[in-house]
Amino acid sequence: MEVSRLPLSATQRGKLISAGYTSISSLSSVSSSDLARDLKISDGEALEILKVASHSSKLDRVEGSHAIIIGAQNAWDMLHEEQSLVRITTSCADLDNILGGGISCKEVTEIGGVPGIGKTQMGYEAILFFISFFLAGEKLTDAEPYIWIGRIQLAVNVQIPPYCGGLGGQAIYIDTEGSFMVERALQVAEACIEDMSEYSRFLRKDLQTCHVGMQSKDILKNIYYFRVCSYSEQIALTNYLENFISENRDVKIIIIDSITFHFRQDFEDLALRTRVLSGMALKLMKIAKDFSLAVVLLNQVTTKHTEGSFQLGLALGDSWSHSCTNRVILYWNGNERYAYIDKSPSLKSASAPYSVTSRGIRNSTSSCKRVRMM
Repeated sequence: MEVSRLPLSATQRGKLISAGYTSISSLSSVSSSDLARDLKISDGEALEILKVASHSSKLDRVEGSHAIIIGAQNAWDMLHEEQSLVRITTSCADLDNILGGGISCKEVTEIGGVPGIGKTQMGYEAILFFISFFLAGEKLTDAEPYIWIGRIQLAVNVQIPPYCGGLGGQAIYIDTEGSFMVERALQVAEACIEDMSEYSRFLRKDLQTCHVGMQSKDILKNIYYFRVCSYSEQIALTNYLENFISENRDVKIIIIDSITFHFRQDFEDLALRTRVLSGMALKLMKIAKDFSLAVVLLNQVTTKHTEGSFQLGLALGDSWSHSCTNRVILYWNGNERYAYIDKSPSLKSASAPYSVTSRGIRNSTSSCKRVRMM
């Protein structure tokens, strides 16, 4: 049972959610004094909240004892379901190979790397796989001028209709850093339509060509944009997503750019931060599975002091590294960009080279000149 359903005042429920207490089970082992400290309320008020939560928990168990448990699957059906999962290509054959065909729906994928490595490109250039077979694009010496394209590319590309090889879906874009620019989203939408038209000219004559009936305004209408200005807003939005997607079932991707920002800026209590982030991760995993969509989280890089030296690592600590289904780390090896599968339950650890071009992520070339950063 969720805290939002408890018979408490709106202020009390809001404080609980902001402090990371999103379910009754999260209140079961906390003391009134700890709860009072986390919520900045009196011990008496905290004790009353715990009494209400305990009473509601007992009622929930009594009602649940008569419920019918459903959801059992045999292993054969599970294998068939896993093999039939929809995957979103990265537009790089080597990357797709180590990812088992691309970024998977029904899973949460975290992507992180040093600035300029193209992590936003990696997150959002994912579905123009047909263009990559025909258009090479010019190799860039620096990805920075094109990072803005990467931030919104997948939100546009996920809308490519099925008859052109896409998902024909909608996108949710959660902006925590204020980097989304609608004028540039319009430019990317127009470029995507041009690419689909270009692709249709490469099709074999005996196949039906793709008639591009989409307009840029249609693409922009299918990007649901949320601006998040604090960690409490980010928690509240995460809890609201399930209801929103239930009313908008064509959503096929949730992009959070970035998952890190507010939790690095505003949190001093690391134990509380861990609890809040764990609850958020569980909610996102449930949404990905229940609605068969992809969740892509961008993470920032920080420095860690390990064994007497400073090393680069993804932000939010070691506990967060276990919160996502897959973790992909991007790094430099000499003057080539590489992606490394750092963690996945179904994929083996492996690395693959890739390039960032004017059209996004592509197969690696040897013309990039950049000093080694990681």
